[in-house]
Amino acid sequence: MLFSSYLFILIFLPIVLIGYFQINKHTNQDNYGKLFLIASSLFFYGYWFPPYLLIITSSITINYFISKKLKDSPQRSLFYIGLFFNIGLLGYFKYCNFFFDQINFIFSSDIQFMKIALPLGISFFTLQQIAFIVDTYQGVTKENKFLDYALFVSFFPQLIAGPIVHHAEVIPQFSKSESTIFNRDNFSLGIYIFCLGLGKKILLADTFAEYANTGFETESTLHLFYAWGTSLSYTFQLYFDFSGYSDMAIGLGYMFNIKL
Repeated sequence: MLFSSYLFILIFLPIVLIGYFQINKHTNQDNYGKLFLIASSLFFYGYWFPPYLLIITSSITINYFISKKLKDSPQRSLFYIGLFFNIGLLGYFKYCNFFFDQINFIFSSDIQFMKIALPLGISFFTLQQIAFIVDTYQGVTKENKFLDYALFVSFFPQLIAGPIVHHAEVIPQFSKSESTIFNRDNFSLGIYIFCLGLGKKILLADTFAEYANTGFETESTLHLFYAWGTSLSYTFQLYFDFSGYSDMAIGLGYMFNIKL
């Protein structure tokens, strides 16, 4: 479910926005709204491939448990366990295929292994949690409820493509009473920034992608200027893709009264 898709813009986002603010409006506790946002974010993440949910929920639970233990007793061994868990999880999914491919290439072997699909956004939510564990070990984090931590990691606007956010900037915002009430000014600003990012993605990034894809398909016959045009098109495609998604994430955050 891409931010630029009709499914997200016309169905998912309106349902989550209306549901979140209506739940907060008709209940006395903000925990219900947080639970709804967490469930919506996990649905958004699992929509791509439901088994991914096991990875992100396990990562959130284990990291919260380690952080809580570090808060009570900042032991170096426990800190290293947290680091190795996160780095190992990231390394396994990102480099396992590369590792076996290189072994087969170097030794002309034919080791059979199951290709591992890279879970979406694993770099973003893993690096966020590493930063949280480091800050907890250094004693600069506050006591946080599990709901706040889970929402901090899984909040769907920044879950897939960032921006990577710091806990001290985001977690307190979820508990502010004004964050649970619909704010017309924040919503208008969020719509504006989201549309700006959407324009970068659809009008610029996707247009440059067409030129880049065409060039790389005929790379053996490209002349000098066409080769440079293809390379630069790919460069601009990447830039406006990430820039656009960051703008859309920031805009979505403002719609929920959260400044990313």
